[in-house]
Amino acid sequence: MMSCCHTPAQDPAQAVLDNIATRTSIRHYTDERLTDAEIETLLRAGMAAPTAINLQPWHFVVVTDSAVAARMTTGRVNRMYAEAPCLIVVCGETTTMARRHDTPADAEPVERDNLNWPIDCSAACENILLAAHAMGLGGVWTACYPYPERYEVVKEVLGIPEKVMPLAVLPIGHPAEAPAPKDKWKPEKVHTGRW
Repeated sequence: MMSCCHTPAQDPAQAVLDNIATRTSIRHYTDERLTDAEIETLLRAGMAAPTAINLQPWHFVVVTDSAVAARMTTGRVNRMYAEAPCLIVVCGETTTMARRHDTPADAEPVERDNLNWPIDCSAACENILLAAHAMGLGGVWTACYPYPERYEVVKEVLGIPEKVMPLAVLPIGHPAEAPAPKDKWKPEKVHTGRW
């Protein structure tokens, strides 16, 4: 078995840990397009993420048209949208139909706020970025939510419904750069037993 760095892995667990430790944000891409199979693999990884009470509130908008991607650019932070061969816009349903916990099991469901959608969609984003790295691709997380000046543009350009919110835009492609991964381990951030 090969790890994400194309070196023999000791075991599958080590390959996963290597993939996590060596993933880094990629902001520059070659012109090579992603295949439909690669895009589906990324989306399957996203949908394999954990989700509160299995609501799976996510939706994914795949953008491969550079003209559409360029219209989503809202400033310096998102300048790589038009350069990336693929954008995956990770969105979440902000409401859900569910019965209240204090009602009988046969009670009609009512529309309620889904407060977990950002958490669930964040897990999906991380899965996609880790899958991209494992596949030899690169990507970067660019936030939409909670910034109105970003998510309003993305919603308008992509026709996203009212009760769905774009959490992040993930530019994905074949890397045209190779930044070193950052060592983010800080023992002082760990508290054992209590703060």
